[in-house]
Amino acid sequence: MKKQLFLLLFAFTIMAADAQRKPIGNLLVENIPDIPTTLKEKWEQYQNIRGANFSDWDASGKGIFISTRFADVAQIHHVNNAGGYREQVTFYKEPIGAANVCPNPNSDGFLFSKDNGGNENFQIYYFDRKTGNTTLITDGKSRNGNTVWNKKGDKLAFSSNKRNGKDIDFYVTSLTNPGDSKLLLQNTGGGWSMQDWTDDETKMVVANYISANESKLFLLDVATSQITPIYVSQKQIAYSDIKFSKNGKSIYWLSDEDSEFSGLWYYDLITRKANKIINLNWGIEQFSLSDDGNSLVFIVNEGGYSTANLMDTKTNKYAPLNIPKGEISKVDFNKDNKRIAFTISTSTAPNDVYVYDISKNNFERWTFSEVGGLNPKNFVDAGLVTFPTFDKDELTGKTRTITSFIYKPRNAKGKIPVVIDIHGGPEGQSLPNFSARRQFWANEMGFAVLIPNVRGSTGYGKTYLKLDNGMLRENSVKDIGALLDWIATQPDLDTSRIAVFGGSYGGYMSLACMTNYNNRLKCGVDLFGISNFVTFLKNTSSYRADLRRAEYGDERDPAMAAFMQKISPLTNINNITKPMFIFQGENDPRVPLNESEQMLEQLKKNGVTSWYVRAKDEGHGIAKKANADYTYAAIALFLKTFL
Repeated sequence: MKKQLFLLLFAFTIMAADAQRKPIGNLLVENIPDIPTTLKEKWEQYQNIRGANFSDWDASGKGIFISTRFADVAQIHHVNNAGGYREQVTFYKEPIGAANVCPNPNSDGFLFSKDNGGNENFQIYYFDRKTGNTTLITDGKSRNGNTVWNKKGDKLAFSSNKRNGKDIDFYVTSLTNPGDSKLLLQNTGGGWSMQDWTDDETKMVVANYISANESKLFLLDVATSQITPIYVSQKQIAYSDIKFSKNGKSIYWLSDEDSEFSGLWYYDLITRKANKIINLNWGIEQFSLSDDGNSLVFIVNEGGYSTANLMDTKTNKYAPLNIPKGEISKVDFNKDNKRIAFTISTSTAPNDVYVYDISKNNFERWTFSEVGGLNPKNFVDAGLVTFPTFDKDELTGKTRTITSFIYKPRNAKGKIPVVIDIHGGPEGQSLPNFSARRQFWANEMGFAVLIPNVRGSTGYGKTYLKLDNGMLRENSVKDIGALLDWIATQPDLDTSRIAVFGGSYGGYMSLACMTNYNNRLKCGVDLFGISNFVTFLKNTSSYRADLRRAEYGDERDPAMAAFMQKISPLTNINNITKPMFIFQGENDPRVPLNESEQMLEQLKKNGVTSWYVRAKDEGHGIAKKANADYTYAAIALFLKTFL
């Protein structure tokens, strides 16, 4: 009854607040002045910068599917050759980010997924390019994903929470009768995923993700639905990129066993022995195995920059590939094993697709994304900086240092205002890749943009990754305090004009920085951030709750709940006196609407200047171009006004 009363009161509060808000398209905005035309037009140029992301090779292995945006949201396009025409294939109001091509060479179709308004209840569809027909594979209501084809391309497996909305189960269905899906494995929890399917269709390797630091592997017998643990260990091990060898008798995987960083391992299913093939001083992030099993390409994250290496699986010898310096976000061999496609982004160039020809030993750029009519030579290259923080490294005994990248405006005169842009996750990593907003802030507004990798970020070892877990949460906020100290030592940065910005967990960090360092900051921007850890964990989607508790702590424990309440921005909101900008999607299944609404209402009660944007058709992000056009222009005006 109390919960029902609370929801009713909350609904009335929202209705009253909505009456004060001005509709702009699918947005409701509050307390935001009219945006000057010159600012909107300049930002629109940056908003019209496009990127192309490699999705999959087509069935012939000669062309590729990419995801790129020509209108309001990203859609699937097909490209036949380097620099070729980008043929748009899907046309939807919701973004389509990936195509999973049917491996049958006689087919010409792919799987894709789509949600509604950012609610993340993804439905799986099959698009047949020969007929132009689209078939719904899933139930139209639940959350579905993780599609895996069999070798013949007539069956597919997928994961779904349709049984109870919480647990992720596995299903298999035929392409000819997709509505008749069979429950393959019933699971408990939201961290289950299918990783690979043997060519003879008898076995799958599946994983249960527990946290960023731990997962478990199992072998699934497809005929009997029996699962057997693989490589049982008492150690806490994180696995990723798990794939069968060509004969199905062994498995390749990435893991951080006995190391700070992920290395490449080979597990023999007959002897049940695992051997580390490659161990480097940086982490291997992903790999792709050729269809014939003879070659493997792996990507290493060297302090935020990607390097690629090609390995002969018979000898395990490998050599680096000469690729552009930047971030590689997707890599895969084509069907004849002769070419490898990459998505590459640099700090001065948006995502584009490159193809490496093994026999010719050369890279060829396949897509050439437009940059809104801007001169790319004027884009700012990101620099690398490190700064000392408040504690010592337990392993070395030396003062711990934090890594950050910085985008500085060209030819700046005098002291430069600073925007600290904090990544989400929290198990994320700020990378020196292309960002339209960072380029706009630096080039057009004259701000220096710092993107720090505070403790808890990936890319710097598993010990570093754990340094903000549970009761250690505020130590990551203290890292931003140390960054403020570092800014004060820089002769060209203005310590009196600093703003914090972040989305999701970065939104929490922005709020936490404002409650802890209000007197050292001019303003803050929070995009769908956590304002209270207890209410967040109670209201986030049920399939996610336990996964987040592994990182933040369990609010059902009284001691943990008391700590969460103590550190939550909402508890400490009276410390905030500087202006705040808040954005929230109504359909967000991760950080629910109430997290932003309760923060906003209390800020207003305290008389704090607060600008607010609420999107009716967004979830955990800003996927629609029209929404991003307005929201980021409003953020630019906010920063211009108060920074």
